[in-house]
Amino acid sequence: MNKPLRRIAIFCGLLVLTLLLRDNWLQYVKADTLASDTDNRRVNITRYASPRGDIIVDGKAITGSVESGDNDFKYKRTWKDGAMWAPVTGFSSQAFGANQLEKLEDGILTGTDNRLFFRNTLDMITGKQKEGGSVVTTLNAAAQKAAYKGLGNKKGAVAAIDPATGKILALVSTPSYDPSTFAGTSDSDQKAWNKVLKKNNPDDPMLNRALRETYPPGSTFKVVTAAAALENGVVSGIDDATKTPDPFRLPQSSTNLTNEHGACKNATLREALRVSCNTVFAKMADNVGNEKMIEQAEKFGFNNATLDTPVRAAESIYPKDNQPQNALDGIGQGSNAATPLQMAMVASAVANNGKLMQPYMVDQLRASNLDVIETNEPKELSQAVSSETAQKLQQMMETVVKSGTGTSAQISGVTVGGKTGTAQHGLNNSEKPYAWFISYAKLSDGSSPVAVAVVVEDGAANRGDITGGGLAAPIAKDVMKAVIDSKK
Repeated sequence: MNKPLRRIAIFCGLLVLTLLLRDNWLQYVKADTLASDTDNRRVNITRYASPRGDIIVDGKAITGSVESGDNDFKYKRTWKDGAMWAPVTGFSSQAFGANQLEKLEDGILTGTDNRLFFRNTLDMITGKQKEGGSVVTTLNAAAQKAAYKGLGNKKGAVAAIDPATGKILALVSTPSYDPSTFAGTSDSDQKAWNKVLKKNNPDDPMLNRALRETYPPGSTFKVVTAAAALENGVVSGIDDATKTPDPFRLPQSSTNLTNEHGACKNATLREALRVSCNTVFAKMADNVGNEKMIEQAEKFGFNNATLDTPVRAAESIYPKDNQPQNALDGIGQGSNAATPLQMAMVASAVANNGKLMQPYMVDQLRASNLDVIETNEPKELSQAVSSETAQKLQQMMETVVKSGTGTSAQISGVTVGGKTGTAQHGLNNSEKPYAWFISYAKLSDGSSPVAVAVVVEDGAANRGDITGGGLAAPIAKDVMKAVIDSKK
């Protein structure tokens, strides 16, 4: 072979080798990336080629699929009571993608998850249409309905947890949206999508306030401060005088902190929680100190930036602060901020004798033939307080509901512990406050099936009528009662 032909042959061989390398690179190295690329239209065509698997609550599907009339995207998602369940499921839209459970468990719901490989292969051999699997949640439909109905047209959120397991029983955020209205690709879907975007709707209905919004926790945080005081030996007995002046001058400050009601001078810890004495808990936070307050808050779940339910919750904060700010943090009015889920975790840890369980809302993942692919088991997150301290906190919180600021949460035949909160916000408290209530229910056998946190942003209410006991506690009561009744 002469030299020119040899060079051409070598060059052609290199081209073939390059093509082979490129082909193998795409097939084996980049396959997963290309398959999940949002710009890959074939991925979406495949995603909507068959009915999507369902999200299950109490054994019943709260989602479905219908033919969309689109030549490429054959099926689109539907929801039953979409606005009520959107904070749990999120949305799945042919035009706008997906979020929350619909996105996180997309592989199961579309049937493309690698764990379904053998099932899909068998279906391909038998000629059966590929079907999506199902996501079985921990949610309690009665509790969810009670929370959604209780909030009504008010802006706010509810989170409810089973203290013994960490299972999330209710997760509601209002105002909400119906994800069915923009599940397709039509002009009406585009209009519905535009209506719920924050830039067009200041109420931001797509914000999951139960998981993704943080609020000043107000007086509900006094439970954490009481825990820190008991755990660090600042106080021992809940019925011992605390030697607190009224008013209490904030440390390193000329500002006097006062109380809205109650006889708080030298009040006992139990009495201070019952009537919500600012002075007592600010002084306690100061006595405990910022470092120990942070340590205690973190045992309850604060300052955790990776809390997955599996939807990621916003980080609740107890900050490093100077002495006067730390005193205000101790009454939930400083720089600290919490999600409703976080405050439900505080109540659940108290109810569970100090043990804090990891909150989660997916119980099982199943294939289309109901084979279980994955089961989530309860996991302990921390021992927030000793069982002895937890029992003291229970006595205090139960007094709040029996004869204090939380009497509207009483349930006949059930022991309820709770704490109200009316959290100031805005510059110099210029905005209407947030109404908070955290609670748990205890049955006659000593078990505690539910802990709840409720926050209400009721801009329509008169400022003087906004209290945790007045607005939030009745909602918590209904949610707790719904859980208890569903177990009978």
